[in-house]
Amino acid sequence: MTDLPARPRADLRRAAERYRSAPVEGIDTRHAFSFAGHYDPKNTHFGALLACNEELLEPGAGYDEHKHRDTEILTWVVEGALAHRDSDGHAGIVRPGMIQHLGAGTGVTHTERNAGGAEVPVRFVQMWLQPDTFDAPPAYGLRKVEPSADGLTLLASGLDRDAGTTALRLRRSDAALYLVTAEPWQPLPELPQAPYRYLHLTAGSLGYRTVPGPHGSGRSMDPGDSVRVTGPAFADPTAGAAGAELLLWEMHSPVLFG
Repeated sequence: MTDLPARPRADLRRAAERYRSAPVEGIDTRHAFSFAGHYDPKNTHFGALLACNEELLEPGAGYDEHKHRDTEILTWVVEGALAHRDSDGHAGIVRPGMIQHLGAGTGVTHTERNAGGAEVPVRFVQMWLQPDTFDAPPAYGLRKVEPSADGLTLLASGLDRDAGTTALRLRRSDAALYLVTAEPWQPLPELPQAPYRYLHLTAGSLGYRTVPGPHGSGRSMDPGDSVRVTGPAFADPTAGAAGAELLLWEMHSPVLFG
């Protein structure tokens, strides 16, 4: 299935609208899509993105060993430090300014916990992307991000055009993830175009118009808000008084079925 979106749209979803769960003591999760015990048949994915969870783990809290298969899992820490360990022998501490990629492939188990000895919570965004290469060996990557001076930093990509860059490699040949930043009251850098774009604000604030020109309605975003953009919607995005930091998915096809 590679149907294009029916019409351009910038669909704003507020942080407070997310489904909230507390799977174990010390964990608070807010889900952008249907997840675990929460199922909404009209909200199962966007583009190739299957999950975008905002997680908060108190000191000493975390997820015990659990398994994934054929899922690309990207983790961006906003505050604190997250400890990862998996069945392929990879272990890492993910801190602000780092991006982690776990390609589950044929299957991998892992744990995720607030780093040992921490006295503050860890808050992070975790995103699950459907691959288009299945049954591959598990893969892991962790890198420190050096933000680009132009405000558009490539974090991970499966696109051929990005081969050979420092971006982590995804097993989705038509998707890429960026960090986007802007100083107070400044416009965002020119964003990549794609049939499906998903933006999640992690810090600051942002204003934009739903479509270009005088007919576009004005909207504002606060941390935790997201916008699902189809086609050439989402015009004139501009940072607010504290600047803006957001994660952006560029996706050229939706979830594949069959």
